[in-house]
Amino acid sequence: MTPKEIALCAAKALDSKKGLEIKVLETADLTTLADYFVLCTATSTTQIKALSDACEKALKEAGEPPHHIEGHRGGTWVLLDFSAVVVHIFNDEARKFYDLERLWSDAKPVDLTGVLTEG
Repeated sequence: MTPKEIALCAAKALDSKKGLEIKVLETADLTTLADYFVLCTATSTTQIKALSDACEKALKEAGEPPHHIEGHRGGTWVLLDFSAVVVHIFNDEARKFYDLERLWSDAKPVDLTGVLTEG
């Protein structure tokens, strides 16, 4: 899978568990950390775990297991590192605190029309 396909697969998995404010940012020209960041908000610690599990499962099934997972699944955020793609799942407060959209404001947003059920 290409990094973009991995990012879109992650976005679909997050969407399938009703993740909120899902965004995919193309960061390849800005950092060596990852080609894409996938951002998502969860409404509870239970949903953070469900979103993380769904994303991990979908990408494992696609042959892309995570290289590293950070954050604790009962906490306010989880980061799933798939090398070229990093998935960030936050509760609302943590997303506002870390404000990755502002930090990576130069990143190109990926059009998710047709990828997410809510567009």
